[in-house]
Amino acid sequence: MASQPVPVPSALDAATQIFPVLTPGQMARIRSCSELRKVQTGEILFEIGDADVSFFVLLSGAMEIVQPDVNGAERLIATHNAGEFTGELSMISGGRCLVRGRVTVPGEFLELRNHEFRSLIGRDSELSDIFMRAFILRRIALIRDNRGPVLLGSRHSADTLRLREFLSRNGIPYNYVDLDIDKSSQDLLDRFQIKIDEIPVIICSRTVMRNPSIPKLADCLGLNASVDQTTVRDLVIIGAGPSGLAAAVYAASEGLDALVIETEAPGGQAGSSSKIENNLGFPMGISGQELAGRASAQAAKFGAKMMLAHSVARLDCSRRPYQVVLENGDAIHSRAVVISTGAQYNKPGLANLQQFEGRGIYYGATFIEAQLCEREEVIIIGGGNSAGQAAAYLSQGATRVHMLVRSGELSSSMSRYLIQRVQQNPGIELHFNSEIVALEGDEHLERVTWRDKNSGETTSRAIRHVFIMAGASPRTDWLQGCVALDNKGFILTGRDLDTDPLLQRQWPLERTPLILETSLPGVFAVGDVRSGSFKRVASAVGEGAMAIALVHRALAEL
Repeated sequence: MASQPVPVPSALDAATQIFPVLTPGQMARIRSCSELRKVQTGEILFEIGDADVSFFVLLSGAMEIVQPDVNGAERLIATHNAGEFTGELSMISGGRCLVRGRVTVPGEFLELRNHEFRSLIGRDSELSDIFMRAFILRRIALIRDNRGPVLLGSRHSADTLRLREFLSRNGIPYNYVDLDIDKSSQDLLDRFQIKIDEIPVIICSRTVMRNPSIPKLADCLGLNASVDQTTVRDLVIIGAGPSGLAAAVYAASEGLDALVIETEAPGGQAGSSSKIENNLGFPMGISGQELAGRASAQAAKFGAKMMLAHSVARLDCSRRPYQVVLENGDAIHSRAVVISTGAQYNKPGLANLQQFEGRGIYYGATFIEAQLCEREEVIIIGGGNSAGQAAAYLSQGATRVHMLVRSGELSSSMSRYLIQRVQQNPGIELHFNSEIVALEGDEHLERVTWRDKNSGETTSRAIRHVFIMAGASPRTDWLQGCVALDNKGFILTGRDLDTDPLLQRQWPLERTPLILETSLPGVFAVGDVRSGSFKRVASAVGEGAMAIALVHRALAEL
């Protein structure tokens, strides 16, 4: 009887892509720039919380990737055998290690230090593709399986939502324990002597943090561990929306030393969109978070650095290199600056609005918020693309979505495909010429009243969730006195500066400002923060890419 042929793993198979086996030729290229290391059973090669972890390729032997839980027991994540390699996305992004790597069978490994690994993927496109694909898929698996820091919180806590949003939007795997429904969680609270008023609690790198601030959480996760604040950068990009991420990708890929500073998470307003369907190259649509995650990984692959959970307080524009001063007083020096801080949704003028933020008032419609309002009625304020995308997304789980639009129609600010989708969705009810006039509740929003501006009639409903996605105001207060702004606070650039004789006299160079350049030489504005910009993701990406060509010209003048 003829023997059956041994099946060959398909390159398209998910398991093959997440744990590929390198060919002898590929391993030979790695061997030429690595060190040979003999390993023994039980040897730990990297630990949770480690920074600058080495990259290992197994020539012989085996190892396991595990993650200890809060009880000290280990959960097996993966095993590696000869021909396989270690690592996940933190090797590219510069974050701290999320897992423990331990040798189970003695053998020989190839070891590359982190900087040597980055150099390898920069010059070897085939290996770069293999590693990046595997790293991204491994990070997705960690997120899917809740393999990461443990977060203990409550769905009724605004601070819990704040931490969950930060972790989720930054692609950080974590294990969420809902204290409202997990009866066994009291043992955890007792063990770490945690009081109810100290919730939420996160157990990160063997440290118990009680209701931490976002900067402290970022420090614990090591998100900024690889950022050197003492060096003078070629370029600092302020804001990691689509325009800022595009600028980072093109700057780093063209050899500029670029640093991105982001207050919250990559993606900006687009990052909180459940599905973007009119962006070129994604016929099936893509979530804002996924788009931002891919762009962040791409920028990191080329060597761009990202500083998260820090905001810029002011720009010292008195001399070059410019000083970008952070909220904590630290200053970062840069020869050029790209401002891509975007715009923020306008808030209704309600006295108790802040009381309910995170407790029924939200500014993004991601999976986390959608879980909070399943099988309930919700309100969306706004008539633009973000509001339309949120309405379509939330209608899948909510009993009814009320869209409150201040004007009398949608067509002036919403894409045609979204208008049709909203109008034809039986779960969405449109209320034109309407605005919220009252919010009621104690610990959580319980009731909302809105008014028809034409008739004056008011409607009051027991609705506990309101999503605000209306209007846009630029984030430019920190720029006062440095660059010229229009009457709405957006940044003037290029030819828009020619209309003001005073600005023309203050411009210090013989040439006129470049197309995206502000009234300050070497400082550029892109995306929604720029006066006259088109409020579309593709447009923002184009401006970010274009700005880097102009940055090169500005740097050549120094």
